[in-house]
Amino acid sequence: MMTDPIADMLTRIRNANQAVHDKVDIPTSRLKVEVAKILRAEGFIKNFKVLESDTQGILRIYLRYGQGNQRIISGLRRVSRPGLRVYANSRRLPRVMSGLGVAILSTSQGLMTERAAKERGVGGEVLCHVW
Repeated sequence: MMTDPIADMLTRIRNANQAVHDKVDIPTSRLKVEVAKILRAEGFIKNFKVLESDTQGILRIYLRYGQGNQRIISGLRRVSRPGLRVYANSRRLPRVMSGLGVAILSTSQGLMTERAAKERGVGGEVLCHVW
């Protein structure tokens, strides 16, 4: 049994990115699909696909690289974890790498970036930072 599936997802993406793989397969869930949608919208990954399987399903993420296999994702960090939850209100939302990165938040209105949360005036649990 996995205690932190989001940390597992980020670790798989980080490892595949370091090894310059084209794609990475992750056991799927609705939360992971929403995180992948945000990563695609922010330009960190090319695309993703949900593949059906016998048990849980597979989330296949296609990684994105620049010219000469330069990595687009420099870093991924899990902020809130099962042992220490981290929350931010609408006035104290985190900034990642002075705005070059993105923080993904779980709010009452769904998963969103810190910029979208600031526009809507909501806070929530800070899941991870991506830069």
